[in-house]
Amino acid sequence: MLFRSPIHLFRAGLGPLFGGRLLLLIHTGRQSGRSREVVLEVVARDRRQDTWTVASGFGSEAQWYRNLRHTPQATIQFGRGYHVVTAQFPTPEEGARIMTEYARRHPRAARTLCRYMGFPIDGHTIDFRSAGKQIPFVRLKSDEPR
Repeated sequence: MLFRSPIHLFRAGLGPLFGGRLLLLIHTGRQSGRSREVVLEVVARDRRQDTWTVASGFGSEAQWYRNLRHTPQATIQFGRGYHVVTAQFPTPEEGARIMTEYARRHPRAARTLCRYMGFPIDGHTIDFRSAGKQIPFVRLKSDEPR
């Protein structure tokens, strides 16, 4: 129940409480075809490209990640707004860059994520680059015209 509480807060229109750090991903189950929801941390936001990047802390076996691999079209709720998006899967080299930038902006959260996933981290950029090459990142690109 506790882990699902952010979903209920988003549904209640309280997404702005998360200060742009979280989004609600509404995606399609690859086997059931039913709508699924998960709240994820935004590790990068590019307003010019209209993208949000998230990381799979449970690796490539996370259900939401596998679902997006099967059906990349999804919807996100970010703040109070909904956006139709398509999932893109950055290369390991892009992942290294994403993780390095994330670690610069949020060093404690980056260390926690890396340790949780079993990557040895002592705070050096090279450690974050190495971890970033192995973390499955997903870039959610808005399908809406600008």
